Amino acid sequence: MADPFTWDAALLRRYDTHGPRYSSYPTIYSFSDDFGEQAYLAALARSNADGRPLSLYVHIPFCRRTCHYCACNKIVTRNAKVAEPYISRLDREMVLLRPHLDTRREVAQLHWGGGTPSFLSLDQMSDLIDRLDARFGLSNSRHRDYAIEIDPREADVFTLRHLQALGFNRLSLGVQDLDPHVQRAINRIQPRILTEALLDEADRLGFRSLNLDLIYGLPLQTRDSFAATLEQVIAMAPARISVFNYAHMPERFTAQRHIRAEDLPGPEEKLAILRTTVAMLTGAGYVHIGMDHFARSNDSLAIAQRKGTLQRNFQGYSSHAQCDLVGLGVSAISCIDDVYAQNHTRLADYEAALDASHLPTARGIRLTFDDRIRRHAIEQLMCDMELDLNEISETFGIDAPRYLAGALERLETLRRDGLVLIDGHRIVATPLGRLLIRHLAMAFDARLSLTPDDRFSRIV
Repeated sequence: MADPFTWDAALLRRYDTHGPRYSSYPTIYSFSDDFGEQAYLAALARSNADGRPLSLYVHIPFCRRTCHYCACNKIVTRNAKVAEPYISRLDREMVLLRPHLDTRREVAQLHWGGGTPSFLSLDQMSDLIDRLDARFGLSNSRHRDYAIEIDPREADVFTLRHLQALGFNRLSLGVQDLDPHVQRAINRIQPRILTEALLDEADRLGFRSLNLDLIYGLPLQTRDSFAATLEQVIAMAPARISVFNYAHMPERFTAQRHIRAEDLPGPEEKLAILRTTVAMLTGAGYVHIGMDHFARSNDSLAIAQRKGTLQRNFQGYSSHAQCDLVGLGVSAISCIDDVYAQNHTRLADYEAALDASHLPTARGIRLTFDDRIRRHAIEQLMCDMELDLNEISETFGIDAPRYLAGALERLETLRRDGLVLIDGHRIVATPLGRLLIRHLAMAFDARLSLTPDDRFSRIV
């Protein structure tokens, strides 16, 4: 198997430290409990003045069973009735938000995540869509990006037909691994036929983009077993494939305590799995967007990257760069104007705030001028795999090389190690540097030393 670039396992191991995924900058560990409802409302008012399109994220926290690798904010229950009061609370949150949002702004993007959104019944899905449309006015544009995360064990062809009728045009299916031994080890038995049947039906129905989620580093995985999974996934030909790095943090995530550390692939084997993944997917024609995302060259993510309009947020990479993100539901995070605001992470606290007619904002942060410069630089690196210092100078009215001198100095070691090229005002990640793009971004993070390393996952 030919590698798409020169592989240096020793160098990757040396840089395999803990670091942020930079779904936001500053990261959630910089959010303050002093940031509350009024600060969020002020940000909403400022955002109305700019009139950017909206992106709505709805968090559905329920799952019917626990996957042992999971680190999501979730509630495990087989009682479908728990969704009814939750949908009512979501509607209450929308009602409280609506007076503060200009509803003429197009909802260009919608994403349902979890948990497992397919936990909802078809009627409950319809009810939630109707409430979202009534409060915000959903878009009929063919350019809209309306996505939902699906557990293939809980959906069938009728589910997909219903979702299409509701306006969804993009699906993300959780697969993780197709090897039966690995599936048993992570408590997620999911025969290949379930995924294939949904992909075939989604393709027939004309869903615009299909994503499959995989995870490497799971118990009992080997480079050969994961290559077999990749071969099957490539044959299914989804438009996008996400291959996440499993972060084993049993001290933080109770479900992971069911995974025996001795069953996890060792550092050498895990790097071999990563090497196999990059080689097989790029060899099959997928573009390595960055980090753990791969896409066909004609997919909107790859097109946005070529145009320089790719964005990174809490749902991963996005082709809708100019949207304000409004998060709804327990633990959901909003990115509005120059603030991040997170809802309560405990369901009881979320419910209590809404029952008292308050938005459930628990914490957040308003970005300083320095934060905005560094967020811009980090996002450009994470999305474009390169950075233009002249563009930063023009955008913020600064002398970027002087302002970011400390970051450039920190990049020098990475440059000598062949992870980044610095050509005048341009900073470009090398092919190997793309795998360590989080490390490159960390050079621009002025808040990193304030957060303990073990709060973050390992980079590779």
